[in-house]
Order: sequence, then C-alpha cells, then structure tokens
Amino acid sequence: MSTELARIPDQPQALGSQLATAADNVARYLKLGLEGADNTVLAYSADLKSFGLYCETNGLCPLPADVATVARYAADLADIPRKLSTIKRHLAAIHKHHQLRGYPSPVHADELAIVLDGITRALGKRQKQAPAFTVEELKESIRRLDVTTTAGLRDRALLLLGFAGAFRRSELVALNVEHLEFTERALIVHLPKSKTNQAGEAEDKAVFYASTASFCPVRCTRAWVQQLNRSTGPLFVSLKRGKVKGEALPTQKRLSALRVNGLVQLHLNHDEEGFKIPEKNYSAHSLRVSFITVSVLRGQSNRFIKNQTKQKTDAMIDRYSRLDDVVSFNAAQNLGL
Repeated sequence: MSTELARIPDQPQALGSQLATAADNVARYLKLGLEGADNTVLAYSADLKSFGLYCETNGLCPLPADVATVARYAADLADIPRKLSTIKRHLAAIHKHHQLRGYPSPVHADELAIVLDGITRALGKRQKQAPAFTVEELKESIRRLDVTTTAGLRDRALLLLGFAGAFRRSELVALNVEHLEFTERALIVHLPKSKTNQAGEAEDKAVFYASTASFCPVRCTRAWVQQLNRSTGPLFVSLKRGKVKGEALPTQKRLSALRVNGLVQLHLNHDEEGFKIPEKNYSAHSLRVSFITVSVLRGQSNRFIKNQTKQKTDAMIDRYSRLDDVVSFNAAQNLGL
C-alpha cells in the first residue's frame, strides 16, 4: 500500500475535467505542473511512504483520505513530536498526491485547519533555522584550507561562491562551467533553473571581485575552473585518487546536495585539528542566510539583496536575516541616554 501511495502516476487523473486525457502533451505538461521540483518530489515520496505505513498499521484509507484520517496523522506526528515544518511538509505531500490522483484533497478542510492551529500553538511557531556566520568566520575557514590540493581549491571556491552568490545548495550542485561568464567587473552566473524559477527563464547573479585574492570569490572560482581544465560540464564535482600517492583528480560526477552540506559543516564547524566546535552548527543553508544577514547589517536595501537572492518579497528578507540576538541587534542601545 505504501509503495503505491508514494509512486507518482505516469498520467494524472482527470482532476474533475478532461484535461489529462485530451492529448499526450497536455497530460505531460499537467503532470510537470503538479509535481514541481525534483527535490520536492523526492521529499514528498518519503513522506507519502510514512503516511501509507501509518494508514496500513491503523486500518485507515490513504487514498482518498478523509479529513479525520489526516487530522489523526498530523496529531500523532505532533505527539512524537515532529517539528511544525515537518508536519506541514507531510500535509503538503498528501495534498499533492490527491491532486495527482484526481481526488479532492482533505488537507485544506476547515476542520483540519483548526487542528493545525492547535498543533501550532502547542509546538510553537519558531522553527530551527540555519544560523548565520560572520565574514571573519568564513575567512578563518578559508585560511585553514590547503589550497595547494585539488580538494582545497574546490572547497574554497564552493564556500566563497556559495556565500557571495547567496546560492541554495541545489543551485550550487546544478551549476555547470558554461554557466559562468567572467568579465572585468564581475563573474556573471547564468542560472538555468532555481527553486523560485522552475520555468527556466533567464536569471543571472553577479559575483564581484574582492580586494584580497585568497578571499576573492571570482579569482578562486576561476582557479578551480582552471584546475578542472574543461569548458563544459558540472562545476563542483567529486574527486578520485590519482596515480601519485595523495593526489586527487576531478571527476565528471556532480557533487550531491548532501555532500555540499557536509563540506560546509566540515569547514565551518571544525577547528584546525578537525574537532567539532560545540557552539557552531552551520550548514549549507548558512551560506545564503549569512549573505542576507551581512547585507542587512551593512545597510544594503532589500531591493539590492533581492537582486542577488531572487526572493520575491521583503518579508523573505526579514525571515532569512538572523538578527534575533536581543542584545547585539537592538535599537535601544543607541538612544543617546
């Protein structure tokens, strides 16, 4: 039951109309529109398996599911407890699957909304978020890299480009060498697609030169491209052992988003001896939130920030900036008393 629930159908059901059966190409585009991004499909599949097993264990019908079933599932997730964001993702997966199968979704029912409000009050709205590092912390991690090695060159470019370009890790791993345009003023990165740009419309980011070469995202990215010694293909790739002992050579295999997260954690959360620093818990998402936080603290306008992050609203800037330290970031310290 759970396997069937998690499988995305080759052709969506009619959704109350004849669109899905009108023509093959219509059905294909309808399916793409319903599915969304590849990463979202993978996350939803795991959540649907969980829901399927839950229904099987409790003798409930997963498809079509009624409001009571989904409410019970959400309540049990809250009792475990799961994070509010996780519960909402599970509900989104159930909603999407009902859409794909052509059934009315129980997820947006008023009764379920009331239950979810209660869960929100119980769990609290504050979600665990990736912290923001300072520019000096980033520089310290760069200084610890051995840039005489292939791994050091790659990881330096990954950290600096990820931060200066406010990249999501999914965007970093999707970059190809041919997406980079080096100019006298800046490095222009032509994004083929992003989380907020699923249609694949032209979308560019500009990454600028820094005064210090070892911390310059443009020069360091160029150095990595030269190490790759090719003009096309994945930008950030895994490494393999060479014939010389200790030598590492670039492969054609694109880094995974999970590996990018691991590299950020390795370099930003550990000291020179490789020991974990207890108070540091940075992740790949910290590259993006740190760009926003640093930019806000330096007085950059929301419009300028959004030009790089590609976020649509000012509210997203407020959400991503990590300025919740009541002592460090408070207008009350500058009242002139």
